[in-house]
Amino acid sequence: MNVFVSDEQSVPVDVAALRYLVDVVLEHERYPDQTEVTLMFVTDDVIAGYNDRFMSREGPTDVLAFPLEAHEPGVAPVVRPGDPPVALGDVIVAPDYVSRQASAHGVEFVDEMSLMVVHGLLHLMGWDHDDDQQAEHMEERERSILAQVGVARS
Repeated sequence: MNVFVSDEQSVPVDVAALRYLVDVVLEHERYPDQTEVTLMFVTDDVIAGYNDRFMSREGPTDVLAFPLEAHEPGVAPVVRPGDPPVALGDVIVAPDYVSRQASAHGVEFVDEMSLMVVHGLLHLMGWDHDDDQQAEHMEERERSILAQVGVARS
């Protein structure tokens, strides 16, 4: 699995732990070893620009996910010898925003960052939360993955 990380902001993040978390998510969802994903950590201003430009929403947010192609949730792609890697796309996280969000929810920053990375990755894999049933399935996936790395979510 190839995880490309770009840290373009000043809030300290445990890049190694979050890179490992990406591996945990990909294994949990049974994605092939030949999977690529980009994890970017950016400032509130940068994510606000992406949020406005691509989502037509004003202001910063915690995480955005930009898949390169559509995937069916819960169905991992099959890679045969000689096939190119599965390029999932980009997960963009604003750690400063996530830090404020963690404080507001009374949770640890590292746990909230973990949730944002898992949440973004699941979006790349086709999971969504457009209705209550989809949200319930996605949240169950998040809880299951986070439990594997010792993060409890209610």
